Amino acid sequence: MRTLAVLGTVAALGLAVAGLGTSAPSQTELTGKCAKANLDLYAAGKLSLATDNLSFPPWWGGKGGHGFDPSDPYSGKGYEGAVSYEIARRLGFAKSEVTWKAVGFNKAIAPGKKAYDAYISQVSYNPARAKVFDFSISYYFVNQAVVGLKGTPITRVKTLRGLKPFTLGAPVATTSYNYIVRYIKPASKPKVYDSVNDTIAALKAKQIDGFVVDFPSTGYITGVQLPTATVVGRLPTQGTRERFGLIFRKGSSLDACVNKVLAAMRADGTLKRYESKWLAGTAPILK
Repeated sequence: MRTLAVLGTVAALGLAVAGLGTSAPSQTELTGKCAKANLDLYAAGKLSLATDNLSFPPWWGGKGGHGFDPSDPYSGKGYEGAVSYEIARRLGFAKSEVTWKAVGFNKAIAPGKKAYDAYISQVSYNPARAKVFDFSISYYFVNQAVVGLKGTPITRVKTLRGLKPFTLGAPVATTSYNYIVRYIKPASKPKVYDSVNDTIAALKAKQIDGFVVDFPSTGYITGVQLPTATVVGRLPTQGTRERFGLIFRKGSSLDACVNKVLAAMRADGTLKRYESKWLAGTAPILK
């Protein structure tokens, strides 16, 4: 699933330029097809990236700008912002050589030509999507969570089975909806909405008892968008571990180059440091 959220403040890590870091770990110089001059790019000399608009914390940070709201991807702040600019740096791009397009999630995952190199907006890997796009390796492993209104019966649930009597909702075509159908299997058919914002509105109107969303997004939802809501709990991993990846047009050689960079970022602890900075938070797991 893709979404939003702001979680607790964590001690600064000495990251300087736009949340990235002037003393970032060194890396092996990329050569061959992955050398900057040889990269398969949409626009020569530029790394053209896209993300959803609205772009929410903790995935994105900074005040809205460049046509984005409420956060600005050009700031380099937030988890996906930091990851994106570190990928760019290791591919040889200066911050000024990275461009952003605002592209809605549903449009981004639809088949067809794209006017950018890669899309990053909490897109979960699944086999159906992988038939349409090339996915990078994981830049974040995901737990889903349930959000409900404070003081309602669903907030007293402690187990996965305890969710069955409740009416649940999720945005269309998301792994959150798939989790409800495959693993919770509630007594009543889950409700589907066009967006996360529509799902939040349905919860506020008490059309549903709770909704499923990726856990890091719950902080922004409960702290800013709907303060009368609370996190019921995280959902246990079921089946293949869910992961977020960048998506590329099918056959793009840039995918393999980004994979090399992401593998190095995981090995040298960069992704872990970014998680600690931007995605801190916890909630009980519903077992």
